[in-house]
Amino acid sequence: QAQLVESGGGLVQAGGSLRLSCAASGSIFVIYNMGWYRQVPGKERELVATVTPSGTTNYADSVKGRFTISRDNAKNTVYLQMNSLAPEDTAVYYCNAGIRSSLWSSYRDCWGQGTQVTVSS
Repeated sequence: QAQLVESGGGLVQAGGSLRLSCAASGSIFVIYNMGWYRQVPGKERELVATVTPSGTTNYADSVKGRFTISRDNAKNTVYLQMNSLAPEDTAVYYCNAGIRSSLWSSYRDCWGQGTQVTVSS
């Protein structure tokens, strides 16, 4: 089966930037939409941004103009460039992708293990 592995989280000062990466590996026939979500303790996981296979993007209002999602279909990888980070962006960020592992398998909603992003004031 396919799996997602994230990288790029860490600690940054307010106003700084980070770039998250998420690579899909394993048995992959096709990857549909890819995206990033985030979650803080005690709250539900929320959408940050998504990108379709053709590159159409969608963003949460809270990150529009500051974050950019992109994908490299040849590398089965999705990126999240985060600029002008603020303390309220602090969360665990999760990669998500819709994947079919073979022509005969069904669609599966895959999640990464999460990467911590901490923005200090």
